[in-house]
Amino acid sequence: MTKLKLDDLKKIRDRVHNETMLREGGATAKVTVHMGTCGIASGARQVMEALMEELTLAGRRDVTVTTSGCIGLCSEEPLVTVEILGQEAIRYHFMDKNKMRQVFRRHVLEGEIQTDFALGKGTEHKE
Repeated sequence: MTKLKLDDLKKIRDRVHNETMLREGGATAKVTVHMGTCGIASGARQVMEALMEELTLAGRRDVTVTTSGCIGLCSEEPLVTVEILGQEAIRYHFMDKNKMRQVFRRHVLEGEIQTDFALGKGTEHKE
């Protein structure tokens, strides 16, 4: 497994930012891939890549994708938080590419929480 360098993370951040720029106020969903060191070591980069592929395929402009650092749940990594407008946030754990694709298609696009992968709800902070 190749090690990520700071420049790699910056490129990922910039690509995600550029690919998911939305019209101001138009977001109906937010997906956060937690990419601290422990998350990256556990596969968060591949989870992010799968998410970006799904977002591109769906052609959705109302979904914000973002990253965060470590949230202190290293044994549950990779972690993803899904926030849908007007609903409690859902945090998913032990994510991989296929689980991310399923969460995006079923939860983000169709509103069906994937309880098999869910760690908890109402766990994301409000900005």
